[in-house]
Amino acid sequence: MRAYVFPGQGAQFVGMGKDLYDQSPLAKEYFEKANEILGYRITDLMFEGTPEDLKQTKVTQPAVFLHSVISALVLGDDFKPEMTAGHSLGEFSALVAAGALSFEDGLKLVYARAMAMQKACEKEPSTMAAVLGLSDEAVEEGCAEITDAIVVPANYNCPGQLVISGSIEGIDRACELLKEKGAKRALKLPVGGAFHSPLMQPASEELQAAINATTFSIPVCPVYQNVNAKPQTDPTQIKLNLIAQLTAPVRWTQTVKNMVADGAVEFFELGPGDVLKGLVKKIAPEAITA
Repeated sequence: MRAYVFPGQGAQFVGMGKDLYDQSPLAKEYFEKANEILGYRITDLMFEGTPEDLKQTKVTQPAVFLHSVISALVLGDDFKPEMTAGHSLGEFSALVAAGALSFEDGLKLVYARAMAMQKACEKEPSTMAAVLGLSDEAVEEGCAEITDAIVVPANYNCPGQLVISGSIEGIDRACELLKEKGAKRALKLPVGGAFHSPLMQPASEELQAAINATTFSIPVCPVYQNVNAKPQTDPTQIKLNLIAQLTAPVRWTQTVKNMVADGAVEFFELGPGDVLKGLVKKIAPEAITA
């Protein structure tokens, strides 16, 4: 079976999507529609902005979403997903690609999510860190030992690579503790906030209203969602999982394992970069990636 996966925040780069815009009239049409919906020319920032421009959550998220979704839409009849999944923000791309959301509604939700997350980040300084070389269980135990500051597992990316999220103090203390427990590395990431942690609760509440006001359809194939790594086709449950996603961890390792167990043989990554292809190979070495 053929699975399509879509990247999240962090995959962006200056110039992303320009080849699509220049080579495909359909892609150009979608990009221009996005400029209209957003009320500013995000394409200028994507094609010719600075890395600093693209690092802003309110720019990064719609930019990565647009590159990913338009990459799928321009494939036309050649795009025949049998299952989809996306990492964090990429879940919205996966839902649009699978037909659960329209292009317009997907973009509006992604922008609402980005703005809500930006506000939550500004409310309380927070960050994330990548922990390498420890088991998931060891990282979970280390986070649980810190009881007077917020720090939680956030992204289960692949065996031996788990991202933690929380307050500045919580992350600093967790990094020291996890190095003492044998982590090869525990390094803070250049992100603006504690994504997939309780600190995103204000953003989750804001996004909930936008999601509840949006029409979701039954997707053409199962979408494996971050919250529980399980395939979903029921629009009501998809909405609930999307709302929970902002404060819950991304269970990417389990997602890929479940997709393989359900018959996925080939994984195609659509969007900027190829981070997910690398993670898939570490989780399921037997899988074909493209």
